[in-house]
Amino acid sequence: MTRKEKLRRLLTGVFWISLVCSLVFTWFYMNRAIPDKLNLVVDETESFHFPLPVKVTLESESEEVVVGNGSNIPSDQIHLQINKPFSLYSSNEGTYHLNLKLFGIIDFKDIEVDVSDTKYAIPCGMPVGIYMKSDGLMVIGTGQVETKDGSTIDPAEGVLKSGDYIEAINGEPADDKDDMIEAVANAKGSPIKLDVRRDNQTMEVTMTPVETKDGDYKLGIWIRDDTQGIGTMTYVTQSGEYGALGHGISDSDTGLLVSTSGGELYDTEIMGIEKGSMGKPGVLSGVIYYGGQSKLGTIEANTEQGIFGTIDSRMWKEIDKMLGEGPGREPIPIGYRQDVKKGPAFIRSCISGEPRDYAIEIQKVDYSTAHKNKSLVIKVTDPELLSLTGGIVQGMSGSPIIQDGKLIGAVTHVFIQDSTKGYGIFIENMLEH
Repeated sequence: MTRKEKLRRLLTGVFWISLVCSLVFTWFYMNRAIPDKLNLVVDETESFHFPLPVKVTLESESEEVVVGNGSNIPSDQIHLQINKPFSLYSSNEGTYHLNLKLFGIIDFKDIEVDVSDTKYAIPCGMPVGIYMKSDGLMVIGTGQVETKDGSTIDPAEGVLKSGDYIEAINGEPADDKDDMIEAVANAKGSPIKLDVRRDNQTMEVTMTPVETKDGDYKLGIWIRDDTQGIGTMTYVTQSGEYGALGHGISDSDTGLLVSTSGGELYDTEIMGIEKGSMGKPGVLSGVIYYGGQSKLGTIEANTEQGIFGTIDSRMWKEIDKMLGEGPGREPIPIGYRQDVKKGPAFIRSCISGEPRDYAIEIQKVDYSTAHKNKSLVIKVTDPELLSLTGGIVQGMSGSPIIQDGKLIGAVTHVFIQDSTKGYGIFIENMLEH
């Protein structure tokens, strides 16, 4: 084979590899850039724009949803190039589907369209104390145990791992850490059977406690059965359902989302604010008042989009007291992703002790589904809030974002290198948790 032929083969191989890589990248980029679901308000024309690198068409599978791009499209040919602005309209409530095709030929993606009446919620911004039970005993990690003869052993190595949940011990439900301590002590070195949940699969394992030089018995596992903290109530619906935080509660040691069996919201009092600085986010410090007289609601779900549940009558009274004389306790319309735009907006917070709407700027809007709780980049511009906190601090997660009189999102994260900036989540992602 001549040198010229080798070079030609090399260039041909590079071309095909580059082509395949480009196609794969385009496929994944487009799949992430285009939402799996769109929300419409009945009898309102909604505008969308998804800049895409290739030509695609969008076709309605139902006459109930009309697709258009501002031109005179025949009713039997309701398709268009999606890399240009387009609109959707429906006069009927329900769930419908749009079909996305590459180059107008290749089926690429089905988009669900949910059409409903205008939804309303009360933007709160009030701090709440959080107490949440894990759904089983969460395994934080494993470690070595020093035996009575001075040697070390890791009895849980290869058996349990971080993120496992112990659901039962010797056939009895494992409700808290004391159940494990008691079972290990009573076993006195005899094998213990554990029902363990891992990645939604349940398995039974047997472990033998190790006797230490002090005469105690240990399994060499670190476990947690609950978590507490302070967060911000984002919204409450007229039916008493709430959403808070805008992101899930994760274990502080493993970083894994905590699977919960339920929990409660309680009164909290902000005692101090540590302002954020370059490379060091600020934080709220406060006291949570536990007990039946301080209970504000129940926690029913902990998801990537926040915590959710139902408020009690006491929380309604707090809302009336805090918001009634401030920004207002009346529900406002929900704004969907197509309603959100770069520019001025507000976040509602009671961080000063009173509810206030503070000015921010929405600097970036990511309409894709790649990061469900990092769809917005916001910057605090309100001089009073900057003076009070330095921007966004830990504990403000869940502060509702309001733009053009609509509840459109919530604060979720602060930028470590710039505490005046942070991320936000679309409110529709929280409502669809």
